Amino acid sequence: MAKMESINVLLLSALLILSLVPSSYSAKKPVSVARKEDIPYIKCQVCEKIANQLYQQVKEKEAQISPKKVSELQIIEISENVCNLKKHEADWILKIDIVENGNKLELVEQDSEGQCNSKCKTIERACQEVMGYSDTDAAEYLFKAKPQIDSLVNYLCHDLTKACSVKPPPLPKDRIPGEPFVPKSSKEAEMEKILKSMEGIPGAPGMKMYSKEDMLNMKNFGDEEDDEDDEDDEDDLPSKLGKVLKEKETKKGDWKQKMTKVIANTGAAIKRQANKVSFRARQWWSGKKIQAPKKSQNAKSEL
Repeated sequence: MAKMESINVLLLSALLILSLVPSSYSAKKPVSVARKEDIPYIKCQVCEKIANQLYQQVKEKEAQISPKKVSELQIIEISENVCNLKKHEADWILKIDIVENGNKLELVEQDSEGQCNSKCKTIERACQEVMGYSDTDAAEYLFKAKPQIDSLVNYLCHDLTKACSVKPPPLPKDRIPGEPFVPKSSKEAEMEKILKSMEGIPGAPGMKMYSKEDMLNMKNFGDEEDDEDDEDDEDDLPSKLGKVLKEKETKKGDWKQKMTKVIANTGAAIKRQANKVSFRARQWWSGKKIQAPKKSQNAKSEL
């Protein structure tokens, strides 16, 4: 069991390295918090965005699994995750900027994802307040009624959550503007998506993260020879990743493709190891069941 947990930690560490490859990623970013005082001014707009996202994401899911039909459970999952920035269903929040327009705030959609600052966190918080415990009701309505977008907006924002039932108050004149919208690089956005895809995998909470510089400076990092043995594949993952990172430093080859290949090969090795562990466990359990009757027979003879 400990063996498998260490393997999970190793694989997760490998994937997290991807997010740390550019030097700028090694520095810690300041933690932003939501501006709760802004939520009343954007709540209705956020609700309309949620309705549009639910509608679009369900349509996308339908296209992905066609000719199968989207289940209610799948729609519930979308509805539950649409306001959680740790999930890819909430990526839409990263493309929204909050802009002052006279005495009101407006949500303005950008062409690319931006850095998640206080505006991003404010939209996430507003989204969570709108949905509250309504996520399953919204999902049920989508599954059973199969509404058009206008009907969904009306149901979610007027009937179910009342988010648009009250007109927002005028914006205070002394409101301090938020940070400017700062777009992410395409590489950074892609790497963050990899991290999100690893959410919930065992081993993540106890994982140690290293910067690119830390890994390149580790003793013997990237200097070990490859081994075809399954267990060596697992143990040599850091050295293989080190080689890839060093090649990137000297601009040799396609580092991203090589990194992906290393992780894919390691995943296959882990699967083989898991099968071995499972087989051994079944053998052990079978042996226990065979031994049990023998003990009872010996006990009878002694009596």
